[in-house]
Amino acid sequence: MSYGDYLALDQLLAAQRPRSGQHDEMLFIIQHQTTELWLKLIRHELGAARDRIRADDLQPAFKMLARVGRIMTQLIQAWDVLATLTPSDYTAFRGALGRASGFQSYQFRLIEFMLGNKQRAMIDPHRHRADLAAALEAELVAPSIYDEAIRLLARRGVAMTPTALDRDFGLPYVADPSVEAAWTTVYRDPERHWDLYELAEELVDLEDFFRQWRFRHVTTVERIIGFKPGTGGTAGVAYLRSCSTSACSRSCGICGRSSRARFGLRRLPRA
Repeated sequence: MSYGDYLALDQLLAAQRPRSGQHDEMLFIIQHQTTELWLKLIRHELGAARDRIRADDLQPAFKMLARVGRIMTQLIQAWDVLATLTPSDYTAFRGALGRASGFQSYQFRLIEFMLGNKQRAMIDPHRHRADLAAALEAELVAPSIYDEAIRLLARRGVAMTPTALDRDFGLPYVADPSVEAAWTTVYRDPERHWDLYELAEELVDLEDFFRQWRFRHVTTVERIIGFKPGTGGTAGVAYLRSCSTSACSRSCGICGRSSRARFGLRRLPRA
C-alpha cells in the first residue's frame, strides 16, 4: 500500500470542484474543506475526552483536550490565509456559492452541542438530511463535557444540589450557585483536588480558544465582505458579531458568564 493509497489522496484531491472558473475560488474551497477535516478531529477528541471524564480517567482526557487546543490554534491561524482574499476576489465567485454557507456546517453544530451550546433550532438547517438531523438530535440530549465535569465533581464528594445534576441536557446550562461553590472548593485547595483543578483549567483554555476563533472569524469576514448579508441568509458580520459576544459565551458550555465566574472564582479573596 502506498502513501497515496493509505490517505485516499486521489479521492481527497479530487474533492475540490470550483464552479466559477475564478482563480481564488480554490483557496475558498480548500480553506473550508481543511476546516471540516480539523472539525472531524475535534469531534473525535472531544467525544473521547467526554468518555474518559465519565469514566473518571482524567489523564487521557487532559491530553485530548490539550490536542483540541492545538487544533484550535491551527484554525485561528488559518484565518490569515483566507484574509488574503480581497473583496474583489470574493465577489468574482460569490454568486457560484448559491445559498451555501458555513452556518450550515453540521460538524460545527455537533461540536457546539458537545460543549454545551444547546439550541434545538440549530438542527433546522439540516432537516433535509435525516441522518444529520438524527445525529444532531442525539447530541442535543446527551450530557455536554461540562455536564460530565459537574457529575465528576459530585462523584468525588464535592457538595452540590441534586438539581444541578438532574436536568434536561437538551437545554442550555443555567449557572447553579451550588456548582459555583463546588468549583470554589476545588480552587481554594488545588493540591487536594489537583486533577479537578487541572480539568477546570483545560476547560478555561478551551473557552479561550473558541473566543479567539470567533473573533478572527468576524474580523476576516468583515475584511472580505464588509457588511453585506451572508450567503446563507444571515445578517453577515452583524450575525457573527452577536455570536462573538453573547453567543460566544454559549459556544463552550463552561461559559454563560465568564468561565472563571462560573467556577466561582469571583468569590475568592484577593491576595
